[in-house]
Amino acid sequence: MLFIVLDDTGFGQLGCYGSPINTPNLNRLAARGLRYTNMHTTALCSPTRSCILTGRNHHSNGMACITEGSTGYPGSNGAVPFENGFLSEMLLQHGYNTYAVGKWHLTPAEQTSAAGPYDRWPLGRGFERYYGFLGGDTRISITPILFSTTIRSNRRRPPRRVTTSPKT
Repeated sequence: MLFIVLDDTGFGQLGCYGSPINTPNLNRLAARGLRYTNMHTTALCSPTRSCILTGRNHHSNGMACITEGSTGYPGSNGAVPFENGFLSEMLLQHGYNTYAVGKWHLTPAEQTSAAGPYDRWPLGRGFERYYGFLGGDTRISITPILFSTTIRSNRRRPPRRVTTSPKT
């Protein structure tokens, strides 16, 4: 299973959706998989990514805005609740290997330093390996801090159980 999330693009940029731009590798991947054409986006990267990974509304995920713009109010605290299980957490529980690459941008800004806490980093949310950067700083004038992590001991201890049912 492979999820590809491209920020700041639309259907017009990918050949597999009819764009005149040649994207042969993406076209081959799309030809062998499922292509979704009716996805709700939030027009911002962090909230949309949280929706894709949890299957829940961005306000339910505390992501009314990007993590750096969080206000601390319910629905906008920048921290996806642990009860809102990530797809990676569910797949890991069923024996899949999980790997994330690229921009994460789902950890509150005050928790992205090397001091942690790490429970909202990719390895804390069901990914066994991660290579990328935690924030949204990808401009040419800024060199993001890249993190390269290795497999944690998720396989040795039972992972946190997550739910896929709505809260009551």
